[in-house]
Amino acid sequence: MENAFVIPLLMGISFVLILFFGKRIKGGQGAHLIGIPFIAVVWVLSIVVGIGWIDRVNDAEDAAEEKAELEEEHGGEEGELEEGAPVVVGGGDGSVVLTSATVSASAPVLTAEEGEEKLKVEPVVETVSWWSNGGFDFTVGTHVDGLSAILLFVVASISLLVHLFSTEYVKGDRRYTHYYAFLSLFTASMLFFVLTENIIQLIVGWELVGLCSFALIGHWWEEGKNSNAALKAFLTNRVGDIGLLVGIITLYWAVREAGENTFSIQRINELAMAGELRHFLLLVAACCLMAAVASKSGQFPLHTWLPDAMAGPTPVSALIHAATMVVAGVYMIARLYPVFFEGFSIADGGANLMAIVGIVTVLGGGLLAFVQWDIKKVLAYSTVSQLGYMVLGLGTGAWAPAIFHLFTHAFFKAGLFLGAGSVSHAAHHTFDMRKMGGLRKYMPVTFWTFILCSLALAAVPPFAGFWSKDEILLTADKSGFGVFAWLGVAGGFLTAAYMTRCVYYVFFGEYRGEGTPHESPRIMTVPLMILAFMAVVAGFVQATWSPIGTEYLIEYVEPKSAFPALVHPAFSVSKALIATAVALAAIGIAAAWYWAGIGARAKVTDNIPPLRWGKTVLEQKYYLDHLYEQGMVAGTKGPLARATYWFNQNVIDRIVDLAGISARKTGEVVYDYVDQAVIDGAVNGAGWTAEGSGEALRTVQSGKVQQYGSLLFGAAAVLAILFVILV
Repeated sequence: MENAFVIPLLMGISFVLILFFGKRIKGGQGAHLIGIPFIAVVWVLSIVVGIGWIDRVNDAEDAAEEKAELEEEHGGEEGELEEGAPVVVGGGDGSVVLTSATVSASAPVLTAEEGEEKLKVEPVVETVSWWSNGGFDFTVGTHVDGLSAILLFVVASISLLVHLFSTEYVKGDRRYTHYYAFLSLFTASMLFFVLTENIIQLIVGWELVGLCSFALIGHWWEEGKNSNAALKAFLTNRVGDIGLLVGIITLYWAVREAGENTFSIQRINELAMAGELRHFLLLVAACCLMAAVASKSGQFPLHTWLPDAMAGPTPVSALIHAATMVVAGVYMIARLYPVFFEGFSIADGGANLMAIVGIVTVLGGGLLAFVQWDIKKVLAYSTVSQLGYMVLGLGTGAWAPAIFHLFTHAFFKAGLFLGAGSVSHAAHHTFDMRKMGGLRKYMPVTFWTFILCSLALAAVPPFAGFWSKDEILLTADKSGFGVFAWLGVAGGFLTAAYMTRCVYYVFFGEYRGEGTPHESPRIMTVPLMILAFMAVVAGFVQATWSPIGTEYLIEYVEPKSAFPALVHPAFSVSKALIATAVALAAIGIAAAWYWAGIGARAKVTDNIPPLRWGKTVLEQKYYLDHLYEQGMVAGTKGPLARATYWFNQNVIDRIVDLAGISARKTGEVVYDYVDQAVIDGAVNGAGWTAEGSGEALRTVQSGKVQQYGSLLFGAAAVLAILFVILV
């Protein structure tokens, strides 16, 4: 854990090696031979970090148990340690020295809060000096705890499977080396972001992820729609980045106001939890940072770039939408959670900006998925909706459930996106569901893996999405956000219904496309099977009601240092049954609507004006693209372009023309009066003088020796007289 910096560094090295040597391997089609071994090593190291963190927490727990036993053995009547010699318990990093007054440790320590003994495990933070300015030392380093450990595993796992899947999917691509180079840099950027130790590093990682997404979304930039999608993603994220910069600056000055000068995330969280940061500044910082979250994590109303990002290769869509870019905003909230928790007063319940944005995104994204015919856009709007659940969970105090949903969502959503890529690969590279149908007969592996991942997304028990989504809604209800919890149940209904529609059009009925579809190669289906397996079992890491009874995320991932006390409700059978019944009802209604043809015969949306209008609004994506592109962009670009053109013609060009005219006039003056009259006159005068002197002296050269002698004698006499007079 102390050397975790090696993990993003390896992927950075992979990026450099692919750039220099990728095109020299297998005729430019061998870049994966560099990228895959590197990401495989990173995946192993991420597991090593996770195991190390689990051991660290276990050591602290063992030390706490030994402390309790020793207190009972050596203590007085109240079970406290007797006054006197210290007693050492635990071992290694978990060593704890106990006395009657203190409990201290090199890393894990025990503290008492509100009369209860609470386990406290400090993160592993390693820093080195970056640069100094004005006596302040800027550092760069790594911050390893349960949150960063689980994100390392998620990013490395999805990236490894995407690397493998891509060997077949983009085989023969004209920019194969470029593709794998940016996959490596993308992974390195996200790993760097996950391990960030301070808010300056956070900005660097945040922007690197955005840069790589721009390059990969626009991978096939020759087509206008692809380059436009990349620009839209880049510029939309720049809008949110203004909020990021203002929020970070505000947070820094809040820390300065508290008498400290630090960018450390751990220290900022400690100050926020200790109540030493002014609430108003925390509120301003949290609101500004939410703008960054909205752009990066596809929250309403800055979600519009995310469906268009499907223009990139499908494996890139899986990587962006499952484990990297879109969860960066969620991760930032989780990492700086005390800032948001105190700034939005989440402990008070009711409502706050984060919860409102989350639930609006859940419902808005779910409704938009219904009217899409592109399978990747259905999944894109599904991602928008599921990210809304994560933000909703964080906004209602369900920190562990939100991270749990991030974990499970990464696997089943990556499985769905790669499944869409497999379908497209078999159906002659189309994503239009109207040109599919009946593919279950031709693609059994893709079909069953897609079904399992869809059930996980629809939150049907016992699949992974059921455990994580149910826990978000249950915790929200118990934390004083009951209305949001029930609206989240409605969002679950939408999820199950639109995924049933998607499955029907892709895998059932008769094949409506061209040619004969076929199952994808094993290099593509094996990652699908792995992701489908995770969609089934990943939920059991926090399935409190399961026979295993696990609570690993609360035990190992939820921070135990500088973190608020949150509600962890017990599993509710009744609420779980309600959520399950809603999901199954949605599947049943959608199945009847499409399989039985009720929808086609009823034509409800055509015959009922309000529904027809609603469908039009959804097809136009709430007119947000019109507002942004035709309103804000065109409204700014048109007048601005005209004003710029006028300024160019009447100001800049006029200045240039005047400069040219002035230069010409100056040249004429210099030529006429300086060059011709002065310089040429001086040169001509010198010539004339030399010529006249030569003519005068020519008479002296008579050829008579006597005359030369007299001149020489006369000159010597003159010099002698001058010598006598002057010396």
